[in-house]
Amino acid sequence: MNIEAAASIPLSAKKETIVRSVLLQDKTGRVQAILAEHSLLDLKSIKEKTGRDLVAVSATELKEFYASERLTKLSNIPELNNVTTLLDQSVAADRLIIMSSADGAEPKPIELAVLQKDLLVFNQDMLTLEFAIDPSNLSSTAPSPDEDAKRIVHSLKTFTSVRIKQRLEDTLEIPTLPATAQRIIELRVNPNAVVSDLADIVESDPSLAAQVVSWAASPYYAAPGKIRSVQDAIVRVLGFDLVGNLALGLALGKTLELPKDRVDGLTPYWLQSIYCSTLVEAIVTLIPPAIKPSKGLTYLSGLLHNFGYLVLAHIFPPHFSQICRYIEANPHISHMAVENHLLQITREQICLWLMDLWNMPPEVKATIQYQHDPSYNGPHCTYPNLIFMALRLLKQEGIGDAPLEEVPDELFARYQLNRDDVMEKLHEVIESAEEISSISQSFPS
Repeated sequence: MNIEAAASIPLSAKKETIVRSVLLQDKTGRVQAILAEHSLLDLKSIKEKTGRDLVAVSATELKEFYASERLTKLSNIPELNNVTTLLDQSVAADRLIIMSSADGAEPKPIELAVLQKDLLVFNQDMLTLEFAIDPSNLSSTAPSPDEDAKRIVHSLKTFTSVRIKQRLEDTLEIPTLPATAQRIIELRVNPNAVVSDLADIVESDPSLAAQVVSWAASPYYAAPGKIRSVQDAIVRVLGFDLVGNLALGLALGKTLELPKDRVDGLTPYWLQSIYCSTLVEAIVTLIPPAIKPSKGLTYLSGLLHNFGYLVLAHIFPPHFSQICRYIEANPHISHMAVENHLLQITREQICLWLMDLWNMPPEVKATIQYQHDPSYNGPHCTYPNLIFMALRLLKQEGIGDAPLEEVPDELFARYQLNRDDVMEKLHEVIESAEEISSISQSFPS
């Protein structure tokens, strides 16, 4: 629909739609895309229709752009000089409502005819295209183990159509479980294991031993006296359970490299993991003994909750880059919805398959599978429930990649937690940012 046709629709017949504006760029220049607030901006569709390989402007460049345009956010849509505007077809016949104003004023409807005139004043072109996907057509549900094999096969068939020809066993080039990790897993199920057994395993890997000692000596744990050995770290500070699971997380972290490409502006991978595991460990201290989960397994679940991120980047590097660009352009859309849209499979599904191959603890597998579902109350539900809580609370502080949403009251009640007490633990963790950052640097970079 062109501008004239949209403007000719009677005012009473037009819908009111809250929209958002996304600033995109390529080598040619910048473009602003206007679409319904909760829709997914489909970069591939824009490329097909315009021939331009556009991506979202980085956070740093966007800040500089705001300053140059004297804006506090990308909201005064007409007031951008020499920037082409792409209007999604789904809102072309609506009364447009800008989400917010740079000066904090109430949003005001902008008629398309008025918008067209404003754009001409500011030397802008406007094209009406179809490039948004309704959120009701996106899937962000938790993965089902029974469906994972079918989804992986279907996903690979889809990749074949875009010139990924490798068979499943060639494509999924997953490293074998490290020997240190395998020994720790075997030790965990040994009822007769003692501190010296765990210390021997950790000390067999000098870099791992140094990291465990360094961790125990960090200001966050405030241990009295000097930590002189792994056994000292276990007995005096961290405990058998925590060191075993910490060492397991560190060993697994060495199997897959951090991707060079990543989503601009997000918390670094291991820093997010440490924040999550530290907060969930603190929350566990508030849970009554009768229903308290394993502190070490909770910590391990926090460390590995997003391990699928590394697996996805390792298996499908070109497609991982595409996922990053889509998340940058659609920060309000969950990564599960984006991955389902592009790959027909999520990082959690692939990671769950890997955790099965590696014979990881069922608590960790439950965390990976159900961490985005606060209503899950099946086997080992405590672990994914608490990870859900920790990730949402951290997001409220600008940390991590979880959706910005409230933790349901029912989840606090389920574990007899007082929300104010949990928030106090959150603030204690945030205040330990320097120590947590130091700890995260002991992980592979």
